[in-house]
Amino acid sequence: MLTNISNVLRACAQRNGAAAVVSARTYADFTTQATFEIKKCDVHKLDEAPATQVVMTRDEGLQYYRTMQTMRRMELKADQLYKQKIIRGFCHLYDGQEACAVGIEASIKLTDHLITAYRAHGYTFTRGGTVKEIMAELTGRRSGIAKGKGGSMHMYCKNFYGGNGIVGAQVPLGAGVALACRYKGTDELCVCLYGDGAANQGQIFETYNMAALWKLPVIFICENNRYGMGTSVERAAASTDYFKRGEFIPGLRVDGMDILCVREATRFAADHCRSGKGPILMELQTYRYHGHSMSDPGVSYRTRDEIQEVRSKSDPISLLKDRLLSNNMASVEELKEIDIEVRKEIEDAAQFATTDPEPPLEELCNHIFYNNPPVEVRGTNPWAKLKSLS
Repeated sequence: MLTNISNVLRACAQRNGAAAVVSARTYADFTTQATFEIKKCDVHKLDEAPATQVVMTRDEGLQYYRTMQTMRRMELKADQLYKQKIIRGFCHLYDGQEACAVGIEASIKLTDHLITAYRAHGYTFTRGGTVKEIMAELTGRRSGIAKGKGGSMHMYCKNFYGGNGIVGAQVPLGAGVALACRYKGTDELCVCLYGDGAANQGQIFETYNMAALWKLPVIFICENNRYGMGTSVERAAASTDYFKRGEFIPGLRVDGMDILCVREATRFAADHCRSGKGPILMELQTYRYHGHSMSDPGVSYRTRDEIQEVRSKSDPISLLKDRLLSNNMASVEELKEIDIEVRKEIEDAAQFATTDPEPPLEELCNHIFYNNPPVEVRGTNPWAKLKSLS
């Protein structure tokens, strides 16, 4: 990775006639790792807590930065394509919450499992989906990650179960995945995400009970972005201590705008599950910059000043960038080069997503049944070509 970045930087500098400026600093000049003090987590029914002094390497920092920038740019492009009516239907954007997805993924394995709600583009990417597949799915094209049939809310890849449109319904499904992990005797776990709006759903409390009773290896994560659709948490919940909602399940409240806080808390939670202690609950305090969905301008229930204040003081990408620069782990030029590469990747993916063919009508009923087409019921099946007699 470092070799690739080095080659790109040299080529760019030579094109601009500024090779001396960029190549003057070699990678030996950079700090390879640094220790950071992070915010302490609030805990519930736990004798220990995640570390507050953590180490991040230069390679990790650059990878986190690239991934979060890719997610941010992908969502901004989705916003643009939606306003151009190229993306249609429901579309929930994730910009502002990037530290949650990237921090979680940094502390679990690809063999672990993850399920979330309908704000799923970022998790589809961290779980292994490509930008092209995600953008093509958003535009309903056949190269999309769900063959163009799922759209924004229904994306899937290996060990990633969506993308679920029914509020809170993914939580019992996630517990079912965790039950399968335990039944098979693997060392795997399931990360089960939902929002503060879904946190009041009855099925979530039922799932807490069963998960605790059976000691399932599941991390319940409430992404608290402060608004359930257009309702603030204070107006929707008698208690906003979501990390205590499990009652008999241990919990953590985490700064969800800091990738290192999320990473360390998730690592702590994963160790808890893998050691056979059963479920654990995390509340990530985060913020979405866009409205609930593209039909929500996001400024009727909060002020533009509030949004701007979060952007200026707590933006997850800016926070990571400041750490990299202030600890001599990267240069401004290097991070700018990553930004340029990310923008090009997003533009190429968007071009692909607007030119790739739509799935043919004949494939409408494919990928429903695992093996063969179903037998005929009442003289027909989903593949039969019917004509109106009226």
